[in-house]
Amino acid sequence: MTTAASARADAPVTAELARRAAALRYDDLPEEVRLLARQCVLDWLAVTLAGSREDLSRILLAEADEQGGKPAATAIGHRLKLSTQQAALVNGAASHALDYDDVNMTMGGHPTVPLLPAVLALAEARGAGGAQVIAAFVAGYETECRIGALVSPGHYARGFHNTATIGSFGAAAGAANLLGLGASRTAIALGIAATQAAGLKSMFGTMCKPLHAGKAAQNGLFAASLAARGFTSRDDVVECAQGFAETQSPDFRPERALAPPRRDWHIADNLFKYHAACYLTHAPIECARALRQKPGFDPGAVREAVLSLDSGAAKVCHIPAPRTGLEAKFSLRLTTAMALAGLDTAALETYSEKTAGDPRLVGLRDRVTVDFRPNWPHTVAELAVTLADGRVLRARYDSGVPASDLAAQGRRLEAKFMSLAAPVLGGAQAERLAAAVAGLGRLGSIAELTRLCVPA
Repeated sequence: MTTAASARADAPVTAELARRAAALRYDDLPEEVRLLARQCVLDWLAVTLAGSREDLSRILLAEADEQGGKPAATAIGHRLKLSTQQAALVNGAASHALDYDDVNMTMGGHPTVPLLPAVLALAEARGAGGAQVIAAFVAGYETECRIGALVSPGHYARGFHNTATIGSFGAAAGAANLLGLGASRTAIALGIAATQAAGLKSMFGTMCKPLHAGKAAQNGLFAASLAARGFTSRDDVVECAQGFAETQSPDFRPERALAPPRRDWHIADNLFKYHAACYLTHAPIECARALRQKPGFDPGAVREAVLSLDSGAAKVCHIPAPRTGLEAKFSLRLTTAMALAGLDTAALETYSEKTAGDPRLVGLRDRVTVDFRPNWPHTVAELAVTLADGRVLRARYDSGVPASDLAAQGRRLEAKFMSLAAPVLGGAQAERLAAAVAGLGRLGSIAELTRLCVPA
């Protein structure tokens, strides 16, 4: 396999990614891409408003408030303004707190939560408009996916959390685009971001996982801001000897990074979450939901359930006996049992210590066996349930297929948004915020949106 060090002369990846990110403008974007970007913003605001009430958000907000700084950007869901970097940190962590945010399989992580908090904080501080935010967001999004393609699958398999590491590049690229940095300065920003990029999968199930998204947003914004001031860095950090690819992955695939996306834009493969748990639990949940609809199905009659899926999930969401609501989000066995039992896996309150310890669910959970398969499609699950009468029910589901009907996807996201935003903002204000997102490209100042993100 080609290594980063041996291929540097033939693969100036950093420079090309920087050139593309720096050049992208709102007028370059097809309407479908603009719509998808607005849908990402709406979904991000929903999960961030809900996540702003989590303990980890309160802790980070208290720390930021104590540290002080120039109040320039809104802490989403709170009547407090922070410095841009603190806002990126707090909002980024809050948006990933519930593990309810979007996914892109090419990036191998959550694309919006490390990126949008950086762009939004910077835009608010600088008085940028909605069209600039959309362009910067898409520039960062495409950069994340290209770098994800370059270092996959080895980067994630080695134990790195792509949302944290690769997300730092996305945040830097997006912020650099908003700042109007040229290609050479954007490459420097990517270098500054790369040397800060960190995040371990071993932290899944703890507050550190959402912290990864916040740190990526903060680090990327910091990187672009330093680059704008003339700070120095290597401008070939992705491919250079002892650079990002060589140190953090056995894989180096520049042809994947620079190839045209399958559907022209990587954002076209964005996947939204409708279950408030790790994305790799979604296909198993959908299998269980399908079996529950079978005539006469009774979860009490389940004798055995065998769940088959990719072996890579074993290191991501296989907490066998979760004790807390957060751990429950990373338990294939429990989330499958929850769906078989008919619990609402979209509801935030479902993931709780009470649910994790429910004797009925624990009994059903313990009848679920996970059969990890090597080289299995990453987003596909199969579930075989044997009932007490000897019948075997089977289901298969692929959670990696993007929606083809964007209007229908939009309606589903609006329902998710109202369910998460209205309890924080009130119904009327949540509706006004949704309307502002729908017209995001026409907003003269992003402050017209962020002022609606604070409870009245």
